[in-house]
Amino acid sequence: MSSNVPIAHGDITAPTPQNTPLTHAPIAAGLSRPTVPDISEDNEPAEDESEDPAQITGAQAAMLGLVQGRLADLVGKSSGYIESLPIDVKKSVEALKGVQVKQNELQNQYKRECLELEKKYLELQQPLYERRNAIISGAAQATAEEIEAGSQASLKDDPLYTPLPSDEGAPAAIPEFWLTALRNHVGLSEIITERDASALKNLTDIRLSYLPSDSPKPGFKISFIFSPNDFFENDVLDKTYLYQEEVGYTGDFVYDHAIGTEIKWKEEKDLTKEFEIKKQRNKNTNRTRLVRKARPTDSFFNFFSPPVPPENEGEDMDDEDLVELEEKLEMDYQIGEDLKEKIIPRAIDYFTGKALEYDVMDEDEDDFDELDDEDEDGQFDDEV
Repeated sequence: MSSNVPIAHGDITAPTPQNTPLTHAPIAAGLSRPTVPDISEDNEPAEDESEDPAQITGAQAAMLGLVQGRLADLVGKSSGYIESLPIDVKKSVEALKGVQVKQNELQNQYKRECLELEKKYLELQQPLYERRNAIISGAAQATAEEIEAGSQASLKDDPLYTPLPSDEGAPAAIPEFWLTALRNHVGLSEIITERDASALKNLTDIRLSYLPSDSPKPGFKISFIFSPNDFFENDVLDKTYLYQEEVGYTGDFVYDHAIGTEIKWKEEKDLTKEFEIKKQRNKNTNRTRLVRKARPTDSFFNFFSPPVPPENEGEDMDDEDLVELEEKLEMDYQIGEDLKEKIIPRAIDYFTGKALEYDVMDEDEDDFDELDDEDEDGQFDDEV
């Protein structure tokens, strides 16, 4: 059972000399996570003692609600420390804010220049991307030099690798290259359905471009190039991500919103919907008829209809709806960032599966919290 958390009654002030931090202390985690008591002679319960799990849960829930409510009341409130400072000290505080404004301006300029540098090197990489596309499509023949360089890279990764003959062969297209690469991405593999795969087999290239420097907002565009197919009329499906004009508090660009291409689905080929036949009966004539109804379904192509953040921060939304929207936005932005930073520049690594090793490593690191040398009970873990 979780240890009791002392709650002071009466007026509560922030624990810091300035304002209460906007992030809540991790009390909820301690209260909601069941723990196993120490097994010792001193605290062994008597044989006739028993605890009602429902009562324990109710007590914890009540305490959690009380603590969270009091913390919520404290967020952003001043403890009075700043207000109590002498006027000259207050002026020094204001001066530091002025210095910070200039630092923020320089950080904003720095990020803008970094973005221009990304654009510059993307232009330098364009011939390599074109060459890659030519080999994938079978429009060009791989050279002996390219084959040899690839074999050396494979030997570096795997000393037991058997190099291929480096002589030039006939042009040979790589089937389903981009579908395979996308499916080897941890996040995208979860949203690509079997129905989607039939359409994505026609995906011939994925390209990255940046918005012009004179655009109202900075950002980038990812273009999915398709060959003629049985599902939609579009040759290109674009997804554009826009940043806010100024960098965020952490010094990085902040996503503003995303825009997707409207897909022109062919008749009865919309992969974002499922169709079902329902029987309806006329109340007056008692005759029946069959009605075909569509309902939304999971699909990779929902990626081109991104979630829309609320226009106003004060817009009324249920807590559950707001959490769901935030999760969708976070996932949408993460996929866009991974396409830009990982999949497009390292497409061959995702096709072969090599990138999975690094993606899984990153995921594993996120799954674990750092611990002190000793656990909560002052005991070292048995396993290393």
